[in-house]
Amino acid sequence: MEILLQQIINGLTLGSVYALVALGYTMVYGIIGLINFAHGEVVMIGAMVSLSVITALVGAQTSLPVVVVILAGLFVAILVCMTIAYGMEKVAYRPLRKAPRLAPLITAIGMSIVLQNVALIVWGRNYRTFPTIIHPTPYDIFGATMTDLQMFIVALAALLMAALLFVVQRTRLGMAMRATAQNPQVAGLMGIDINVVISAAFVIGAALAAVAGLMVMTYYGIAHYYMGFLLGLKAFTAAVLGGIGNLAGAMLGGILLGIIEALGAGYIGDVSNLCGFPWLSDSLHEQCAANEGQVSMFGSNYQDVFAFFVLILVLIFRPSGLLGERVAERA
Repeated sequence: MEILLQQIINGLTLGSVYALVALGYTMVYGIIGLINFAHGEVVMIGAMVSLSVITALVGAQTSLPVVVVILAGLFVAILVCMTIAYGMEKVAYRPLRKAPRLAPLITAIGMSIVLQNVALIVWGRNYRTFPTIIHPTPYDIFGATMTDLQMFIVALAALLMAALLFVVQRTRLGMAMRATAQNPQVAGLMGIDINVVISAAFVIGAALAAVAGLMVMTYYGIAHYYMGFLLGLKAFTAAVLGGIGNLAGAMLGGILLGIIEALGAGYIGDVSNLCGFPWLSDSLHEQCAANEGQVSMFGSNYQDVFAFFVLILVLIFRPSGLLGERVAERA
């Protein structure tokens, strides 16, 4: 039971990040029907920018508190990600809004490659480590361990998701988003600026992506120019799992995918996930000792298989996702 609870805690933490990123996919798809495959790279840019700012402030040996340093990095990352998302929508996607659906999809893949290479030029191909300014405190929960950092990630993700639901359901901008998602032409005739609404969806999703990028970096302690590709694909899988175009579905899909990955990696994954079990053979004990201290950014080598296996099953048996696609409220 301790092992099961530990994997659920790990999956809940990872799933919270997936849910935040999946919201960016589902908002854009809900309004204009575009799968923005460059969204994962926006997460990567947020992680790299925040890391650069935090590293610079730590290197300058300022007397600022750790919280202020991290918030400064997050603030700059949010601004940069929002600017990039707004520029992508205006330059790359808006001219193709009435083009065949394949053209925007190819453009999104192209933007993903462009952002990856820009990051490669700016930050290089080596992994960049997070400064040791955060010291997570572990807490015992019925035999499992959950750090205060994990608690903070889950709580912040839940708060941001609740805030987004409030914006969509209770504000004029949210009403405009839902109207545009239902019928853009009629919404335009009613005085809604469609371009502003669509840009707002990209910008809000980019802000959430910047937060998710900082979460991933602080949790794993490393960042890389290629980290957004796989993370973006998994978040897209989470959006499809819950019902792409459905905000609640994206949240549910992200949490479920994180837990499925953690359980799969813990029980069916590679030998590093079995280290510490009392029934290991001598050869497995030797492999554990040889691999001690080597931590992958995304855990088990088999972890990715579970994510995309779930995607295949969902597309076969329930293409609309667990909660389905709510046409009138999908933005």
